[in-house]
Amino acid sequence: MRLPLPTFLLLAVLAAAPARADDLASAQRLWLAGQKTQAVDQIEQALTRQPDDLQLRFALGVMRMELGDRAQAMTIFTRLTQDFPDLADPYNNLAVLHAAAGELDEAKAALEQALLLHPEHAQAQENLGDVLVRLALRAYQRAQKSSVMASDALNTKINRTLALTRELRPR
Repeated sequence: MRLPLPTFLLLAVLAAAPARADDLASAQRLWLAGQKTQAVDQIEQALTRQPDDLQLRFALGVMRMELGDRAQAMTIFTRLTQDFPDLADPYNNLAVLHAAAGELDEAKAALEQALLLHPEHAQAQENLGDVLVRLALRAYQRAQKSSVMASDALNTKINRTLALTRELRPR
């Protein structure tokens, strides 16, 4: 699965809110300059002044996710789903974090919620496809392990399907 908001989309989020333009613009410049820790600090400082700001919170979640701070990113996106239950993007981001940890059932549930809220969410659609392929692979692997007593025809079919599914697996 890909990160739901690559850096170029993060920049759009960072630049979108006029009320926080200075904080967001400053954080954007820091991020682009490779000063990622300082960018996070800038957003966190802005959040002390505006703790309920959606765009600042979302930007912080994306930054934490890109920095590999899974626990903090999970907390941020979970709270966003609670505070803004009609937004699809926090669910999509949670799904990416779950999938990266191998929590495919949780990822699927989060993506289904994102798509319930926004059926045309292209990134969530793609991520759901990736999760479903990984779930299929898991099912075929389990079938292969359980097929010791199965017929040769079933074993052949399972092995063939497993090989095809491995080719589809997202990298």
